[in-house]
Order: sequence, then structure tokens, then C-alpha cells
Amino acid sequence: MLHDSSLGINNIWIHSDSQELIRAINGNRRSPELFEVLSDIAYLSLSFTFYRFTFILRLDNGYADYLAKTTFSLGLVGPSISASKASKVLNGRVDSSFLIIRRIGRLFRKEISRMKSEREEVKNGGVEEEEERELKRKREKERSPPLDELELEDDAFKGRGKHSRHVEVRRDCPYLDTVNRQVLDFDFERFCSVSLSNLNVYACLVCGKYFQGRSQKSHAYTHSLEAGHHVYINLLTEKVYCLPDSYEINDPSLDDIRHVLNPRFSRAQVEELDRNKQWSRALDEFVNVTIQSLMRVTPLRNFFLIPENYQHCKSPLVHRFGELTRKIWHARNFKGQVSPHEFLQAVMKASKKRFRIGQQSDPVEFMSWLLNTLHMDLRTSKDASSIIHQCFQGELEVVREYQGNENKEISRMPFLMLGLDLPPPPLFKDVMEKNIIPQVALFDLLKKFDGETVTEVVRPKLARMRYRVTKSPPYLMFHMVRFKKNNFFKEKNPTLVNFPVKDMELRDYIPSLPTAVEGEKVSSKYNLIANIVHDGKPEDGYFRVFVQRKSQELWYEMQDLHVAETLPQMVELSEAYMQIYELQEE
Repeated sequence: MLHDSSLGINNIWIHSDSQELIRAINGNRRSPELFEVLSDIAYLSLSFTFYRFTFILRLDNGYADYLAKTTFSLGLVGPSISASKASKVLNGRVDSSFLIIRRIGRLFRKEISRMKSEREEVKNGGVEEEEERELKRKREKERSPPLDELELEDDAFKGRGKHSRHVEVRRDCPYLDTVNRQVLDFDFERFCSVSLSNLNVYACLVCGKYFQGRSQKSHAYTHSLEAGHHVYINLLTEKVYCLPDSYEINDPSLDDIRHVLNPRFSRAQVEELDRNKQWSRALDEFVNVTIQSLMRVTPLRNFFLIPENYQHCKSPLVHRFGELTRKIWHARNFKGQVSPHEFLQAVMKASKKRFRIGQQSDPVEFMSWLLNTLHMDLRTSKDASSIIHQCFQGELEVVREYQGNENKEISRMPFLMLGLDLPPPPLFKDVMEKNIIPQVALFDLLKKFDGETVTEVVRPKLARMRYRVTKSPPYLMFHMVRFKKNNFFKEKNPTLVNFPVKDMELRDYIPSLPTAVEGEKVSSKYNLIANIVHDGKPEDGYFRVFVQRKSQELWYEMQDLHVAETLPQMVELSEAYMQIYELQEE
């Protein structure tokens, strides 16, 4: 802009590969980091009748980028030119630095003319080979020196350039006593608290805040000087550093922090989880009832406790669910609860904001979506199975009879959850002027799947349906249909379901189950391991979950952060909404 104003140019159009700078200029944003640059640009733009700033890709701005980096690396000009110097130039007093800028401008014009000549050769048919062009581009990139302004390199990027440096490793550090484990919380998203970047983030072990980088111009380095906090851990490499001295700390007393940052389980520890008298962690969000129920499914829990089982998967939802599972079952956590913030961010993104943070959702809808999404992400091929189907998938035989058509349509379909229809509540009140709360046995609800009971459906076409369970899964999930929506409001069915907690013989409920082959022992008895209930009104109610602790065969009631031991008889007296039964082993 200085050069063009000295030549008397009135109209100027500037392209830049800095998207943040272009947004700040065109959007009139006063960013603190770009304040001086924006002030200079605003002052210099007064010299032009017309000016425009647009964004251009880095690949299309290679020559200008090379010239600018060369100028800064030689120390010819600063990163920004002050307004006073700009006024001197505008008044006709051109200093030596401005002459250097003019020389660079000449070089830049030569490069532009060379590019134009190449384009003319292309139009005339003299097209160079693609391989030669790629070689030229690589040579130009090798010539341009890397910028050290942000200096984001650390041990995760060390050895990728000539600017990587050796880091001293010490076993003793005088600031280890300042580490405060009570404020450490690694459950939230790993973004710098100043720049909101997720690259090269460090956690301050004194105050628990996240900062980017550890070079002299980074936010972590500035925080160490301003607040006097000197111990930081890299959230990716798990290495601990002392700032501003910038040496690595190798001390065994920090291993517990590394285990909390990234919990690890061996296969032997996973097998001993159900035998040890160990507490799992409580969650503090609406997903509490869903996740706590799934954590009682032993094969599913053991699968996600070992990251090697799903390292081939690229889905963020799978990795966040595995990380949450490891945190819940980690015995050396610094606090008694786990916040599923990162997991909920992945859920919100994968579900396209169908399930949001802080917004109450239906556990049945969330459970169905989560299991199907995890299965789709975990399978290696279209027809491949996954740990989800190995635990929950069963098979139904469906017989359809349409009105006016004697032919029957017989099909088989897989299922992950069985929906049980509750009988409608009574309309009349008893002698005490109170509504009678009806009760129904689980035996009566499961008659829907015996292959003989007829269920009439209206959509998509009026038909008579009969269902028969042909294959029962290792873990059987029931959903009691309690809520119904109409055009005006949402209704809740308060019917209580009487169900067994232990030794539920499924063959007594569904006699049509296939029998075992001779000489083979197949169990059809199930034990209840999780029971999700709903209390209160349909719109303003809340969910609770009863889970079993296998090591002691005790039952616990969980609601958000409230965890209390309860009797098995209390589990049966609640308004069950969703249940998970586990198949007994012979």
C-alpha cells in the first residue's frame, strides 16, 4: 500500500491468504492481536479512492508469500509499519526500508510477468509436463523458510524441520509441590482458554487451565510469567514441562496425572472388574441413565476399555465413547464424577444436533440412535457384525395379514430392543375419588411375541400382525411404551409392570423359542442388570436408573450425581421405562 500510494495509484485490490485478517478488515472487527495491523491498514487506505480486500488460497499466493518471508527473515522490515512512518512516506520522505520494499515489488512484478508468460504458453499449446511443474513447486516450497512467529512445534512435531530443538530432561524440579490435583479436570474439550485453538494444548497443573504452546511467544509461556505457574502437561504427548525454563520433567510422582488424563486398562484388569469391589463414576448429564445402563453390559464395556479393539475406526463418536468408558471405570480419578462433555460434543455433531447439551431427551430414542450409530461406525464392511450386534441383536418372525387378502407375508427381521404395549389406564375413579393405578405382569406383555397373539396396525396399511422371537440375544432390552403424543399434549401411562429381577425364564413367557439341539445346553434364563424409570409428569418429569453391582449383588439408584444403595424390592415398585436383562451362563 505504501508503494502504490507513492506511485499515485488510486484504485487497489489486495489479496491475502490470511482468512482471519480478511474477516477482521471486511467485518470491522477489532481483534487485540491484529490491532496494530488493522490500524495501519485503515490509515493507509485513506490514500486510495477505491480499495478492496479479498481472500486467496495459499497455493495461489506462493510467490508473494515467499517474498514476504524472505523480507522478514532478513530483518529488513518489521511485521507491521507504524502510522508515523506511513505518514513520512506519504509526504515524500522515503527511507531505506521503503526502498527495499520497492526492490521486492520489482521482483514480485517479474514473477507476475513470468506467470503470465506461462499462461500464454499454455494458451498457445506449449504446456509443460505435470511432473516438471510439481518439481518446481516443491523447489519453491523448499526455498521458503518456515515461520517461527507462532512456534507451534513441540515433541509431537519434533524432528520435522530445522527449527526443532533439543529439550533438556530433568528428574528434579523445585515447582512440583505447586501441583494442585484438586483443580485438574480433563473431561472438557481441549481448547486453549485464550486463542480457542486445539493445536498443541498444554494444561497448567497449578490452576487447571488450558493454554497453547510453550515457546516464548505462546500463551502458556505468558501465563507462567504472569501467574507464576510453572508446571504444564502436554495433553497429546502426556509429557510434563517446566516454564519458562522449558525443560522436561521426568518424575514418577506425576504418573497418576497421566493415568487420569488417559486411563489405561490391561486385559487382566478388565477381567477382574466384575470381581473387584470397585465403584464406577457418576455422570452429571441427561445421558446418565443411558450410559450407566450400557456400562453394565460386560462384553460392551470390556471392548471399549481397550482402545486397540477399535483403533481402525475413524469415528470421533466411537473414540469419545471409549474414552468416557475408561474414565468411568478408572479407579484413580481425582473426583467422584465424570463429565461427558467431549462425548456429548461428538453426539451433537454426529446426530446433527438432534441431541444437545443441557436439553432433556428420551433415553429410548438416545439408546436406539447410539447403538445403531456405534454399529455403523465399528463395522469394517457392509455385512460385518460388531460388538453391538453381538450383545443386543435378536431375530423376529413377522407374519402380516392384510384385509381382503388371504395371502400371508412372512419375513424375518433383526431387533435390538422389544417394545411392549401397556394396557390403557382406567378412565373412572374409585370410591376415594382417586384414579386407580393399574398393574400388569410382564408375562402378559410378552404374549405379543409368542407367535399367536394378533396385533392390529394402521400404518402404513391396515393389517393384522403376529410376532415370534426366533433368536434371543445375550442381552435383552425391553421398552415400555408409556408416552403417547397427539395434536394437543403428551400423555403418560402410569401402569406398573410386575417383573422378576432374577431368574426370568424367557421360555415360560415366549413358548415359541427354538429348542436346543440334543447334547447342547442352552440357557434361557435372564437376570435384570439395569432398569430405567420415569417419575413425574410427562413434560416436567425426570429419569432414574437402577443398576446392579455384580461383585456384591447389590442394587443402586442413580439420578444425576445422587447415588444411593437400595433394595431389590424397590426396583420392582417403580414405573419401568426401559430394562436390560442379561442371559445367565450355564
